[in-house]
Amino acid sequence: MKRIWWAAAVLLLLVAGCGVRPSGVTDGGRAPTGVAAGVTLYFVDARGALRPQPRRTGHLGTISEAMSLLLSAGPHESGLHTELPPNATTQVVVTTAPGLIRLMVPLSIHEVTPLGIDQIVCTALDVHVRSGGPRSTKVQIRFTLTTSESAKRRTCPLFR
Repeated sequence: MKRIWWAAAVLLLLVAGCGVRPSGVTDGGRAPTGVAAGVTLYFVDARGALRPQPRRTGHLGTISEAMSLLLSAGPHESGLHTELPPNATTQVVVTTAPGLIRLMVPLSIHEVTPLGIDQIVCTALDVHVRSGGPRSTKVQIRFTLTTSESAKRRTCPLFR
């Protein structure tokens, strides 16, 4: 009789398992972005298309730092150029809100071409996304002179 009770107890334990019930697939969240060796700036090629150009800075840095590099340093690769004017004042004020990056640039709308605007937007969003921010974030560029262009919320044409 003891053998029957013993066998029943062992069978009950086998059927019960460890008490952990199976569950469905769970989302582990966004993948880590890792350590960046530098920042990516966006320039224009001979065909008028935006091209990313990595800069080895030792760290990803901030959007403000990336904007300073974009405005002060030209492309290092031949065949690329910038649509932004050379500017002695490279300080860009960056503020953020959920889903929005606001950049106050030291330029008037008359100094920047549409491709120049895309250079600014893509560079800012690249830093934001590589820092773990969502790709759906928009960029608003505030120019030195009040214009309706300052109200537009933009995305990088390469991030679609």
